[in-house]
Amino acid sequence: MRILIVKMTSLGDVVHMLPALTEAAACIPNLSADWVVEDAFAILPAWHPAVARVLPVALRRWRKRPFDATVRAEFGAFRQQLREARYDLILDSQGLLKSAAIALLAQGPRAGLDRASAREPLASLTYARRYRAPRALHAITRNRLLTAQALGYAPGAEADIRYGVAPPATEAGLPARYLVALHGTARAEKEYPEAAWLDLLARLDLPVLLPWGNDAEKARAERLAARLPNVRVLPRLDLAQLGGILAGARAVIGVDTGLMHLAAAFRRPGVGLYPATPPERFGARAEPDAPALINLADPAAIAPARVAETLAHLLDSA
Repeated sequence: MRILIVKMTSLGDVVHMLPALTEAAACIPNLSADWVVEDAFAILPAWHPAVARVLPVALRRWRKRPFDATVRAEFGAFRQQLREARYDLILDSQGLLKSAAIALLAQGPRAGLDRASAREPLASLTYARRYRAPRALHAITRNRLLTAQALGYAPGAEADIRYGVAPPATEAGLPARYLVALHGTARAEKEYPEAAWLDLLARLDLPVLLPWGNDAEKARAERLAARLPNVRVLPRLDLAQLGGILAGARAVIGVDTGLMHLAAAFRRPGVGLYPATPPERFGARAEPDAPALINLADPAAIAPARVAETLAHLLDSA
């Protein structure tokens, strides 16, 4: 059976789709999936053994210059590549108008979320088959429920999460034992205050590596590193390089960001900080036999001293 998955963004959303594909591949012999994803995240589906072909798109860039000749040529090449195959099922698990539009370009029956479940309800009008996956559920559970209904098998227990991806090789030149602190996130309300980061990182004995994704995050990382001898700012890295650093970490501390979910997929122990979003819906989730991943949301629990204490207990038990 050959299917097409349309799940383009964001990094966390792409990670959240992996357990659904792992479960589908276990339930359906010879399942093969192609996957449409934003080019910045294209390496991630390629790490999954059930993915035969990754079809990168650049909608974020294309929308800025829709009439540019280069953009039109790139889109034409993508459309031609997309239509090379006929699929037994096209699954839009994103539930947005942009993902529905991409699904319409492919050849095969389309399935997706029903009107009550899709983030953009009008997207459901483009599907031949629509399924309920309540938005109150965790994103991983929603994806597993949608995929199971669309492909006709019963999903397993909610806690039985299997991402199915092997981490890339650990980057060279790193300390033997280190932590990664994921301080950057797309929304300001999800951030952990800089003063709190300073207090927290000062309490840690291991070297701490700080990745960054934009100029503001780089500046914050440099301010923290300037005041803390155990903190090192990483250079700009692509997703494969970041994956290698996460895979080799002793543990990961982070806010609600896609890299925290990627760390969970790589079976890293960690502490997630959720000052603004409910972890029961958006928290990073570990595989059942992986090292613990603890999500904290209560204001008292995310105080720097408490976070450092939680991390110490986690490291002692890992």
